[in-house]
Amino acid sequence: MSTGLSLREATTVAELITAQYLFDGTVREEWARRFLGADGHVMLIAYLDGTTPVGFVSGVEMSHPDKGTEMALYELEVAEPYRRMGIGRALTRALASRAGEHGCYGMWVGADTDNVAARSTYLSAGARDEGPSTILAWNFDTAPRTGPDGAGAP
Repeated sequence: MSTGLSLREATTVAELITAQYLFDGTVREEWARRFLGADGHVMLIAYLDGTTPVGFVSGVEMSHPDKGTEMALYELEVAEPYRRMGIGRALTRALASRAGEHGCYGMWVGADTDNVAARSTYLSAGARDEGPSTILAWNFDTAPRTGPDGAGAP
């Protein structure tokens, strides 16, 4: 892991806006407030020298009456110049640790089988490969596909 790196939980909209270049699209304040205010939502940001955001991981706790609570690693991103320095692994491990502290029985993440970088990161952080899978999705078109600046899905 890089020297001068710190991991902190995001607690303010301002922190998310400062790190928005790491996201797929523009941070919308109403969505950021909703994320931060929801029980079981976690956003950890990696900072270089305490001020420059260089990566993040987000997770969402999910509970079921016969299974208990587990953490889903929702998204992991490390800025291109800082990849292959152990930051993704550190973020993933920190989220797993947080999941354990919150009483989760486990954590999981979906990764495309051909995404070698993601799979390597997750395996190096202690995950085990449970074999091929597929994801099926519904799209309800309730939110814009791009942010106000036209870039990416928000």
